[in-house]
Amino acid sequence: MKAVELKITRIGNSRGVRRPADTLCRYGIGGEVIMEEKSDGILLRPVNAQPRKPSWEETALGMAAHVENWSDWETTIGDGLDDLLWENGIVAEEPGSG
Repeated sequence: MKAVELKITRIGNSRGVRRPADTLCRYGIGGEVIMEEKSDGILLRPVNAQPRKPSWEETALGMAAHVENWSDWETTIGDGLDDLLWENGIVAEEPGSG
């Protein structure tokens, strides 16, 4: 999405931001919004809005952009699971144990 610089306008003792009408329409924003203060900015959403699920493409792009660190899984190497006998994803019983 393209970044747009908006001016802050005085409204009595408060301040406001004018938003383009097509943007409000695109997000289904009418007379009221819910404001959430986030660590990286302010989020405005329509009242009673259902959260939009990301598309498969958006999910894949988000996953591809995130560098995963699997080093925590290296601690499981010493758990002994590699030494067990496995059959079809299940630990096989040891001879004489059953």
